[in-house]
Amino acid sequence: MNKVRTVSDTKRDFYNRHTRPVNSIYRRFVEELMVEMHLLSVNVDFRYDPIYALGVATSFSRFMQGYRPSQDQESIFDALCKSIGQEAQQYQKDAELLKGLSGRISADELVSWFSSPNPLDATGDFHTTVAAIADNPKFKYSRLFAIGLYTLLEQADSELVKDEKRLNEALKQIAQPLNLPEEKLQKDLELYRSNLEKMAQAQSVIEDLIKAERKRREQRAQAQNQAATESIEDSETPKDETSSSEAS
Repeated sequence: MNKVRTVSDTKRDFYNRHTRPVNSIYRRFVEELMVEMHLLSVNVDFRYDPIYALGVATSFSRFMQGYRPSQDQESIFDALCKSIGQEAQQYQKDAELLKGLSGRISADELVSWFSSPNPLDATGDFHTTVAAIADNPKFKYSRLFAIGLYTLLEQADSELVKDEKRLNEALKQIAQPLNLPEEKLQKDLELYRSNLEKMAQAQSVIEDLIKAERKRREQRAQAQNQAATESIEDSETPKDETSSSEAS
């Protein structure tokens, strides 16, 4: 019998793959996402699907926005996926596929499509995936799946997600054919949007702190350069000129 991996196993694997320290401001988010992905991966009812992948990729990109050094983002995401036995490229490929879908049809068409999924250009067998979710009484709903749905709606109509009434109505129409917990879906997305706002505010503060620190460094460097220049000028002043001025 295969031993079920623990959260500690996943964390150890992650830090073995991404060996640079994770910026302390973002560490909590990274570890919470890691634990969430881990718990889903070991759940017997969980099945990977493109909507979930879109939720993971979107959540990561939005909450990691502004991360420094920026080149570490790719390494962190890769380590996250590999630490639970999956590939970052698959997540990114499926996420981009669905973003392309929601960019080609209206929000109303998208909502209606979930009630009767049919083949769509360039989405492969995505319609069969959605149909399988609707027909699966043990489908494992997750917050990340909800974020994937939200992102689809946002891509199709950015104004819709800003209107609480329209958004909730759209979520209701999607939740019913897919047998999703409607109330849980709405609460998860309310929390997600609230956390996005908090992160945006935090990132604004961080940017201000970075700019202030950069300005202080520039001022210190300028003062040091000026002091060094004055020191050089003093050392280069001819002694006879100094003596003459003192004599006079």
